[in-house]
Amino acid sequence: MSPFNINMNIKKFIKQLTPPIVEKLLNYPARYGWFGNYSTWDEAKKKCVGYDSDVIFDKVKKAALSVEAREAKFERDSVLFYKEEYNWQVLTCLMLIASRENGILHVTDFGGSLGSFFYQHHKILKMLNEVKWGIVEQPHFVDCGNESLLRENLNFYYTVKECLQHQKNQTLFLSSVLQYLETPFEQIANFLNFEFEYILIDRTAFTVHEQDEITVQKIHPKIYNASYPAWFFNERKFLGFFSKGYDIFLSFENEDFTNRKGGAFKGYLMIKKKKIQDEKNA
Repeated sequence: MSPFNINMNIKKFIKQLTPPIVEKLLNYPARYGWFGNYSTWDEAKKKCVGYDSDVIFDKVKKAALSVEAREAKFERDSVLFYKEEYNWQVLTCLMLIASRENGILHVTDFGGSLGSFFYQHHKILKMLNEVKWGIVEQPHFVDCGNESLLRENLNFYYTVKECLQHQKNQTLFLSSVLQYLETPFEQIANFLNFEFEYILIDRTAFTVHEQDEITVQKIHPKIYNASYPAWFFNERKFLGFFSKGYDIFLSFENEDFTNRKGGAFKGYLMIKKKKIQDEKNA
C-alpha cells in the first residue's frame, strides 16, 4: 500500500489567485508533505508516527469494501471517490501493451493495495480479450483481498513468484510504491530476475539533486494520522538499474503535488530489449 498523494494542477490553481495570496502561500510553512534529508532509512523511520498502525489498514479495507458494494466508484489510499476518474497516462500504456499482445493483459501490480487501480479502471479494462490482474501485497492485505474482493480476473498474492504461477510475466506495474521501500534497489534487482516483458512505473518521486534523498512524508490528518519514510530518487541512477535489459518507450510527468524543492513525480513505460529485437527479427 502506498501513502496518499494529493493530485492537483498547481499551475491552474495559482493562476486563479491574486499576487498577494500567491506570495503568502509561497512563504507559508508547510505542515504536510515531505521533509528532511536523512542519512539512513532507520533515522527517518524514528521520526515517523503511525507507520505500522492497523487504523490505516482498517480505513483502506472499509473503503475497498464500499467500492465492491458499488457505494463509490473507487478508492485511493482509503479516500472514496464517487465520480468516474481515470489515470489516462497509465491507461494509455496498458492499452498499448494489450494492443501489442492481441488484447491480452496480464498485470503484476506490486503494492496495489486492495485493488485501487483495478477497480478505478475496470470499466475500460473489461473490454479487453483477457485480463489477469494479480496484486502482490503485505500479508494482511492479501488475506483481506482473498476473503472479500476476489474476482475472476483479480487475485491477491504474497509474492511475485506466487503471482507468476497463475499468470504470464507480461507487465510489472509499480505505482507510488518504490519510494516507500526500505531497500528499493534490491527489490528492483529482484524484479529484473523475473524478466517481465514490460515494466510500467507511475507516480514515483525524483529529485534534481545528484544524490538520492530520504525524507519523511507527513500525511494530512483528514486522511489518517501517520508519517512515512520516503525516497526521492536521482533519475539517472534510478533508470540505470533498468538500462541493460529495457528500453524506455514512453516517459511522462505526474501532477502529484510535492512541497519539496527540486522534487517531481514521473512515470515510464519500459519494454524488454530482447522482446523488441525478437520482433524485429520475426
